[in-house]
This record gives sequence, structure tokens and C-alpha cells, in this order.
Amino acid sequence: MLERAVRRAASINSIDPKLDLGNGLTLPAFSTLIETMRSKENAYNSALSSLDKLYREMLETEDELGDMTEHMLMAVGTRYGKSSIEYGMAGGVPKNQRRKGLRGEPPTSDTEQPSFVASVEGKNGKKTVATN
Repeated sequence: MLERAVRRAASINSIDPKLDLGNGLTLPAFSTLIETMRSKENAYNSALSSLDKLYREMLETEDELGDMTEHMLMAVGTRYGKSSIEYGMAGGVPKNQRRKGLRGEPPTSDTEQPSFVASVEGKNGKKTVATN
């Protein structure tokens, strides 16, 4: 919009630099509003640049925080042992409480596969229904 307004002002300036079309529509007022917009756009771009910098710094700090969080838990595990109550209190899962998953283990009830599949003919065509 700003670029279009600048082009329009340049075109109108070629007609008459002091053009007054009534109701406050003057080239000097138009030029003043263009400069106000340009100033606000510059302030916005500066703020956006500052926010981008702050965001990048925040992401770096987040990475550092994640690393230190992991190191803190590992240090508690080293000092007290990975099966200790303290390790659990620090947010770790004590070694003796971890679920041992075996390869080829049958699916649990949450992921159980249907044992019977039936086809049912309905108004909208063929539908397949799975039951256990």
C-alpha cells in the first residue's frame, strides 16, 4: 500500500504540487500521511527484527536447558543409582520399574487385531465391519 501511495503522490505532484481537492484531500496532507506510514513501517520492522533475535536466543537457551535437564537426571542416576527412589523423584523411571518389551510380543488389548471380519451390504453399498 505504501509503494502505491508513493507512486500516486508522485503522479499527483506532476499535476500540481499544492493540489487541494477539498475535504482535506491535499497533496501535503497525503505526503504527511505517507511519511507517517513509512515511520510506522520502519518501527515495525525494527521491532520484528528484535523479536526474531529474541526468538533465536530463546531457542538456543531452550536447547541448553534441555541438555542440562538431561545431565541433571543422569547425575542423579550416577550418584544414587538408576533404581533408586531419588532417581524416580528427579523424573526418571527407575530401572527396576521399566516395562520390558520383547520382540514378537503379542499385541496388548489396546492394539489388538480383529479376529473376525464380516461384510454387510447396506443402502450405500458394501461396508466391512470388524468384530472380536
